[in-house]
Amino acid sequence: MDQSPTSPNADQITYWNARAGNTWASMQKRLDAQIGAIGLRALDVLAPRAGECVIDIGCGCGTTSFEIARRVGPSGHVTAIDISQPMLEVARRDAEQNHVGNVSFLEADAQTYSFEPASYDALFSRFGVMFFADPVTAFKNLRAALKPQSGRLAFVCWRPLKENPWMAVPLKAAMQHLPPQEPADPLAPGPYAFADAERVKRILGQAGFGEIAATAHDQQVEMGRLDQAVEHCTRFGPLGRLLLEHPDAVAPVMQTLHKTLAEHISDGVVRMDSAVWIVTARRA
Repeated sequence: MDQSPTSPNADQITYWNARAGNTWASMQKRLDAQIGAIGLRALDVLAPRAGECVIDIGCGCGTTSFEIARRVGPSGHVTAIDISQPMLEVARRDAEQNHVGNVSFLEADAQTYSFEPASYDALFSRFGVMFFADPVTAFKNLRAALKPQSGRLAFVCWRPLKENPWMAVPLKAAMQHLPPQEPADPLAPGPYAFADAERVKRILGQAGFGEIAATAHDQQVEMGRLDQAVEHCTRFGPLGRLLLEHPDAVAPVMQTLHKTLAEHISDGVVRMDSAVWIVTARRA
């Protein structure tokens, strides 16, 4: 395990063990309500079977890990890995309280962790694989953990920001209160690093996977009541990170978002569209 400051993913380790990880941990139930159905769609594609051993990459607070554990049953096992101690504390607490015995939680970097070679049936991730400094190296390491021939992978990742109104619309509305930003590096680790499906296929191919496919999936996201949706937008995603750097803009941004997001209320809840790739592959 390499969680040291010299780790290739040191910046991400710092980020997810500071405010980001603590915020996710404190708002876990609300976040799961928003993106949970998307993760379940990808998990249905993976189709874990009874008795299988699965790695849950970037498991966060453990919601997907517990669902995989339910599907593989007591004869199966889930190795749930994440770099965020705050989120893993929530996962371990919930596992203990709910007497879930077939999940092991690891605080480690999936890019460098020494998994037992050729011993897992499947890899899964809900929005947890876009943050590697060297994704080819990371997926080579994960591929080595899969059983030859039968080992398979499924994960869900965001398509481009412009195709995700639930994050793009608030960001655009807020920019009137923020200084101009340099264009983001589309290849840098972050939520949209895998927005280009062809890049994802190249990465997996270079890592030794075969039968690679990326299927577009669109789904409406329920962002909660208006005040909850505004809070979400100002604490997560691209806008949340910007506001960390410009705290004086938080108040005017929130005022603007109340007006902007009110236009998307249906049955008392803010609802907006999201767009993802569901990516599948096999160990070649």
